Amino acid sequence: MLKLRLSRGGTKKRPVYKLVVADSRFARDGRFIEKVGFFNPLLPKDKKERIGLESERIKYWLGQGAQPTTRVARILGEKELMPMPANGNNPQKAVPKKDRKKEGSEEAKKEEAPKAEAAPAKKEEAPKAEAAPAKKEEAPKEEKK
Repeated sequence: MLKLRLSRGGTKKRPVYKLVVADSRFARDGRFIEKVGFFNPLLPKDKKERIGLESERIKYWLGQGAQPTTRVARILGEKELMPMPANGNNPQKAVPKKDRKKEGSEEAKKEEAPKAEAAPAKKEEAPKAEAAPAKKEEAPKEEKK
């Protein structure tokens, strides 16, 4: 499957990306079919030199069935080469991971508490009905000879 994706270049802590068409089985920074643009995340968003695209070649590869990754789809959407993808919904993104579990377990306990309060009333009725048949269902005792 063909992918439009970013291939990392540059030095340590100073990334620069090439926008490439590659087979999905190839390594991220490995072999690619064609370079169709570049992306420099270190430059401010308003600078023209931040993103450079060969729009004709990108349209060609999209027509051939190449699938853009999520980041590339956003870049292409900003440049109006394809429709802008919908934003994902991750309300937990800003919460540190160690706090996510705590909040999740507290919410789970709150949800279980009302269920637990309502459930004992039903459970009290059920054991009475189950207790009587349980005695009848016991296996008969063996007689000693």
